[in-house]
Amino acid sequence: MDREAFEDALAEAFDATPTELRVVSRHARDLSDSGQYAEDAGHDLTPDTVVANLADAPAEHEALPAKWNWWMGSLELAYGGYVEFEIRGVEG
Repeated sequence: MDREAFEDALAEAFDATPTELRVVSRHARDLSDSGQYAEDAGHDLTPDTVVANLADAPAEHEALPAKWNWWMGSLELAYGGYVEFEIRGVEG
């Protein structure tokens, strides 16, 4: 899956800055390319899957990167090995 597909889906679903969209979509592509999510979840990582999971983030996770990190934390608890996909910081 290419980064643009993730970015387009995220832009449609969430109010986020261009930088946030770029960073989260890049992490989503990296996660998809790793094959780890597909192996753990039993299905490919798609833009719709990302949007649905980020939409489930609690209200206190307003920013898109915070939603992403909440989901990665959930995957870390469930399967392990997702810390490397967390977003460390967003600038710009």
